Amino acid sequence: MQTVGRLEYCQHVGGVRIDGAVAEKFLAAVTPAAVEASLLAIEQFDADHDATLAQFRRDIERAKYNAQRAERRYRAVDPENRLVARGLEAEWELALQALNTAEMELANREQSRPRKLTSDERSLILSLGKDINRVWSAPTTSDRDRKELLRTMIDDVTVKVDRQSDIAHLALRWKGGLLTDIDVSLKRTRRPVPRTDEETVDLVRRLAKFHPDPIIASILVRQGRNTATGLPFTAHRVASLRGHWGIPCFEPKNEVEDGECMSIEAAARELDIAPSTLHRWVTEGFVAGEQATPTAPWRVRMNDDLRSRLADKTPEGYVTVRQAMQRLGVSRQTILQRVKSGELKVVHVYRGREKGIRIQLLTVESDLFDDTIPPGGAV
Repeated sequence: MQTVGRLEYCQHVGGVRIDGAVAEKFLAAVTPAAVEASLLAIEQFDADHDATLAQFRRDIERAKYNAQRAERRYRAVDPENRLVARGLEAEWELALQALNTAEMELANREQSRPRKLTSDERSLILSLGKDINRVWSAPTTSDRDRKELLRTMIDDVTVKVDRQSDIAHLALRWKGGLLTDIDVSLKRTRRPVPRTDEETVDLVRRLAKFHPDPIIASILVRQGRNTATGLPFTAHRVASLRGHWGIPCFEPKNEVEDGECMSIEAAARELDIAPSTLHRWVTEGFVAGEQATPTAPWRVRMNDDLRSRLADKTPEGYVTVRQAMQRLGVSRQTILQRVKSGELKVVHVYRGREKGIRIQLLTVESDLFDDTIPPGGAV
């Protein structure tokens, strides 16, 4: 930990150069003793096995003595005392089994006696002892093996980093208390600064023209977009992104120009209707809506065409959807489809008891007997 004022910062430093310096000191210290250690390993190779066989032979001698003693006790007992004789016989049997087990174990150990090293093998071990650097860097030597080797010689390593000169001061404490100081120069590296992808930045630039930061954040979250560091967007993070890229924030207008897009809430206030009603008309396709991007809130364009679709009462020549179905002889779905395609005019009565959609049929009824209507026309 590094203390600066009242704050504490975790010290971090790359370990590649430090590991290399410690390993170099370790190899330099252990190389003179490596050959001697190899010779001792060769000499003890057979001595350990001979000591093991000697121990098993002593176990057989002990088992033989126990068996002979059990036999003498059994033969010395009075045959009339059957209960004691039966117990001594069982002890004798157990002693004989232990003797048999010890003899079999000795036989197996003698058969598995390792063969003696040849002169070539002894030379190879000696060369490995002399070239311990190659053993250390061999692909078959794992990092765990290297750590175990280091622990046999080194108790701990203390690291102190000097950021002004980019030097790490190492203090190696060897087994026995000897200290070794090492200075390791650190390479200055700058991590690449994470950046938000250009597509997300362009999307925020487009959305900022129509929506405030909280709505932009919810749109980005619904689209599964994250910040450059992998965090979900919030209003604060959207504001930081805008500030970094110089994107102006959304400013609602007090006056709306004709033909300008506006949110459903603002358009509903302008039309004096409920926002839920206007939103339903947009989703049903009766009113054209626009989205800056998928999952973004719908926006409608305020113009005379939109205003003409609203009426306080049913205009002359307009009927309900049911009446239009009866007169045209088509289904409700067909009526609504023709309304969406613009074949039939429609108004929305939003006040009084006549609320709902009204279809204009004056033109359609007057053209029912017109032979110039092409096949498949509106009937």
